[in-house]
Amino acid sequence: MPLHDWLSPGRVAIIDAPVDRAGAIDAAARLLGDDGQAAAIGESLHARERLASTGIGHGVAFPHGRVPELERSRGAFLRLAPPVDFNAADGEPVDLLLAMAVPEHALQEHLQQLAELAERFGDPRFRERLREAANVDELRECLLAPADPPRRAAEAGR
Repeated sequence: MPLHDWLSPGRVAIIDAPVDRAGAIDAAARLLGDDGQAAAIGESLHARERLASTGIGHGVAFPHGRVPELERSRGAFLRLAPPVDFNAADGEPVDLLLAMAVPEHALQEHLQQLAELAERFGDPRFRERLREAANVDELRECLLAPADPPRRAAEAGR
């Protein structure tokens, strides 16, 4: 399921006030819970974060949680300034956060979403475009555009 199918334009934000990891997750939960489910979503995101950091490195984190009441997956993107310590393995603070709330029953879909995110955010050019976006509209445009096709092995070796 492509990112643009579960990340709506209204769930993209720039947070330019200092927050800690819990505050960043709470802000994401508020964006994700626009129908009164913010508390349940926040609980799920915090519970997952207590298991292990969702900071994957390169200034990126994917807080995610499963919420029984949801019928469809939804995502929220936050660009954080200043960056937040997420206890990522590489020690880099997080400034690009994509939070996900997924239905309890959507295990395979959730794994596919995480794989797509890892591929997209693994691209240094993509991360740089997000960091250089001048405003929320530019962030939305970058995030919701179809992903660049994967490079073939032959092209990668050139």
